[in-house]
Amino acid sequence: MRCPKCNSALDAEYDYKSIQRTILMDEFMRECPNHWKYWAFMPVGDLSRIVTMGEGGTPLIDLTRLLPHAKKFFVKYEAANPTGSFKDRGSALEITKAVIWGRKRAVIASTGNMGSSVAAFAAFARLKSRIIIPEIVAQNKIIQMKAYSAEIELTSGDYAYAMKIAENQVRSDPESFLAGDYPWRCEGTKTVGFEIADQMYWRVPDAVIVPIGNGTLLWSVWKAFRELMITGITDALPRMIGVQAERCGPVVRAWEEQFNTIVPIKDPRTVASAIACGDPIDGLLALKAIRESEGVCMRVTDEEILMARDELGSNGVFVEPSGAVAFAGAKKAGDSLDQKTVVCIATGHGLKDMYGIE
Repeated sequence: MRCPKCNSALDAEYDYKSIQRTILMDEFMRECPNHWKYWAFMPVGDLSRIVTMGEGGTPLIDLTRLLPHAKKFFVKYEAANPTGSFKDRGSALEITKAVIWGRKRAVIASTGNMGSSVAAFAAFARLKSRIIIPEIVAQNKIIQMKAYSAEIELTSGDYAYAMKIAENQVRSDPESFLAGDYPWRCEGTKTVGFEIADQMYWRVPDAVIVPIGNGTLLWSVWKAFRELMITGITDALPRMIGVQAERCGPVVRAWEEQFNTIVPIKDPRTVASAIACGDPIDGLLALKAIRESEGVCMRVTDEEILMARDELGSNGVFVEPSGAVAFAGAKKAGDSLDQKTVVCIATGHGLKDMYGIE
């Protein structure tokens, strides 16, 4: 699931003319937003075999009052997915692939949300799951994984080390499916971007603000907007703004110093544990998306993250610390968003990690 030459992430390519022929435009445009509405942009052919738990179709909440200098400010509330995070979109496609290929178990390294999601979808599809997690994972997320009957392996290393364990286990077990931030997850995650445009009546926001852990979400959303323009559904692209925690910022460092490589961070520690990925597999793709869109990358402190979490909560939107990272970035971006239509992605439910709430 990696490039044999450089060991970086792989990317899926499509015949977009075929997609244009497949989509009946009037019917497609009118259908209510949901994950599998956009199946033509995913590597699936037989829709009778998809694994779905009702993922997608999450709210786009107007919270312009929290960013009054913006023309419009929306929060894409991914906590409304079945397991409480955006990860369900990628898991739905991954477990669909696992079932089609006749695999018996899913193996994944996770900082929490992805493991819970894969465990749930695997259980729904009657597959076993094995989750390798570093010590930083929030206890509530471990409990959630156990609720789905997942087998959990705790490692003393960081997320990058857990990934190596998962990859090695799958190499030695032909009945296992390697889940995680690999090509199928990216292709499933794209539907966040499709839905944003769909819910805005096929208009494109000026900027989309995304937290960066492994970088998969940011790249996926950018790819979705590019594909909508390639197929003639929309005619514009947003600026992509990536946000990382100050104590885990390998992508923002590469952007600031104009590097073309990502220098890993060992053993990152931050209250935003879900994005504590010191060696992000899609870091270069996230960097590419930011540069192609003429966007920016920024860092926020743990204190700014918790303040953003609390402000969202006091306005009715409950997220975990990692889910508030994009909003913390929006607050920090200041005048650069003046009179712009902005969407920030709130990635995970507050019940997943209630750090600092008494």
